[in-house]
Amino acid sequence: MRKLLPLIGTPSGSHPGGRSAMTCRFRCGDACFHEVPNTSSNEYVGDVIAGALSRRSMMRAAAVVTVTAAGAGAVGVAGAPSAQAAPAAGRGHGAGHGKPSKAKGARGLRFTPVAPNTKDAVTVPEGYRQDVVIRWGEPILRGAPAFDPERQTARAQAGQFGYNNDFLALLPLRGERGRQLLVANHEYTDEVLMFRGYDPENPTREQVEIAWAAHGLSVVAVEEERGSGRLSPVSRHHLNRRVTATTEFRLTGPAAGSDLVKTSVDRTGRKVLGTLNNCSGGTTPWGTTLHGEENFNQYFANGSRATDKRYGVGTGTTERKWERFDKRFDIAREPNEVHRFGYVVELDPYDPDSTPRKHTLLGRFKHEAATVRLTHDGRPVVYTGDDERFDYFYKFVGSKRMRHGNSRWAREHNLSLLDEGTLYVAKLSGDSPAMEIDGTGTLPSDGEFDGSGRWIPLVTATEDGAVSHVEGMTAEEVCVFTRLAGDKVGATKMDRPEDIEPSPKTGKVYVALTNNSKRGVDSNAKADEANPRHANKHGHVLELTERWNRADATSFAWSLFLVAGDPEDPATYFAGFPKDRVSPISCPDNVAFDDHGNLWLSTDGNALGSHDGLFGVATQGDRRGELKQFLTVPTGAETCGPLIQDRRVLVAVQHPGEVDGATVEKPASTWPDGPGTMVRPAVVAVWRADGRDIGV
Repeated sequence: MRKLLPLIGTPSGSHPGGRSAMTCRFRCGDACFHEVPNTSSNEYVGDVIAGALSRRSMMRAAAVVTVTAAGAGAVGVAGAPSAQAAPAAGRGHGAGHGKPSKAKGARGLRFTPVAPNTKDAVTVPEGYRQDVVIRWGEPILRGAPAFDPERQTARAQAGQFGYNNDFLALLPLRGERGRQLLVANHEYTDEVLMFRGYDPENPTREQVEIAWAAHGLSVVAVEEERGSGRLSPVSRHHLNRRVTATTEFRLTGPAAGSDLVKTSVDRTGRKVLGTLNNCSGGTTPWGTTLHGEENFNQYFANGSRATDKRYGVGTGTTERKWERFDKRFDIAREPNEVHRFGYVVELDPYDPDSTPRKHTLLGRFKHEAATVRLTHDGRPVVYTGDDERFDYFYKFVGSKRMRHGNSRWAREHNLSLLDEGTLYVAKLSGDSPAMEIDGTGTLPSDGEFDGSGRWIPLVTATEDGAVSHVEGMTAEEVCVFTRLAGDKVGATKMDRPEDIEPSPKTGKVYVALTNNSKRGVDSNAKADEANPRHANKHGHVLELTERWNRADATSFAWSLFLVAGDPEDPATYFAGFPKDRVSPISCPDNVAFDDHGNLWLSTDGNALGSHDGLFGVATQGDRRGELKQFLTVPTGAETCGPLIQDRRVLVAVQHPGEVDGATVEKPASTWPDGPGTMVRPAVVAVWRADGRDIGV
């Protein structure tokens, strides 16, 4: 039997998934240790599928054996900064019986899976190479200095690549052969890993202002190295840009200008300084990028209202103590500032002088991402999840058609597409009698867990105004207090809905649900047919099919695609694929597709004891459900922002070294540059050594 690796830096079971206490503090403000914000009585999606599917899995797979992956190339800290893949590191756990054929697998997934491990390195498959594209602190704007960890300033950071990179986009640069435009989110800051001698009870103004500058977004041109997959930043390119916690934004949509978002500084309710906790995002067909403001609640002190509690805002001081330096982070002094965060942000990367927008019509909650597809007649549809236990996932359907071309007229029109249309929230129903769903995982009489769903309208906006579809709430209130609107209409409670992505091949929509430690505990909602397990520490993935496969449909069918965890656990499920031929996976988070239609999953908080990683899984054909690990990330890190190109994979290595007790003086990781250097979040590119396409 395979032994699972021990958790690094924290006792097993002390934190949800495999997260360290430090991650919980800085990333989401200890969200999993607060009371569950959603105390509504509407039904809960949960506590069922895993156990039920365990029975189905046992019927389909007679035996479950150890997953053994042939050796994988690893890069330790001594091997950086070039980060070339080292020779195979011996045999560990992988697929099948330890001798998988490199030629086998779904097209796009024909690589030797990486073994689960706890190396302080980015580990890639045999025959693949890697390199760091850009690190925290590297200068991207004209006049910005080289990174000096002992002489950081807010002014320098405002011209340097930000901290804790998450979502990534690569956009074409017309007329510049071999160059692309990289856009990255910077979700949050780990001050204890940034500043030597940091005192969390008494941060200095300079440290706080550096952190403000390290949040936000980066836009930087990158250049391809001929003959490899390596990318290098082009500093001082005219399109390079930093967006920070003090950059001016424009509020759009029904809530813009309302009394709910006016402050003593902005009496118009239309101008906001900064963007915070940008997690994942999406690219639009009209050439802009979308960025989801997620755990914004943790930056605001002294919450006291019921709406503050519903959004997880604490009643006391914050971890970072920003409220000491700017009153807008103190709800007692500036009660509406918190209402100006928690939106989907849109950026035009091709115009460095443009004002980014916050689209209130897409709702206010902890947006994990925002992914876009077009209807048959060219209108935008945006899927987005609320990354909170027992919260919901949403769809926006626009009413205006996209205009093609790059004229100023077309671009201005397209920048308004997300301000007119309807926002919906999902409600899922099972097709089995309620008495057959008891939360134990016993299969219903029809032998499977699936069902139907509908999109419930919350608010509609047109050029003439906005209308609420929620009784007792105005359109402005729906946009600012979207969670409460979902409560009122009886949306289905989910297990931390994170990234949501429609397949470009089939149109099916995949929802990553990371985990939920509170399901069925105390007075929290219990099981229904629409999925997970009790004690769902590993998460799962739902597959939705819109009616008639139309993006603007108001109903859909759903079924389980994947229940994560150790394949030896009978509660896991991989779309019916034999479990002795898959990699173990825990806590799916960000998702992406390759050109072959394979779904790629990055993980956050691996509860199996090994490091987080990136996985590819086939969604079609006779290998549907075949899941293989492509890489792992260093100690304490999370795999973010996967971007899959024909000959290159990009990942954002977020919060390396984020282990309980770690500091600048006592680092848990020295990735990417080796001993004697400061640990730094960075973007990594991976490619085949022979220059051919990934996984073929």
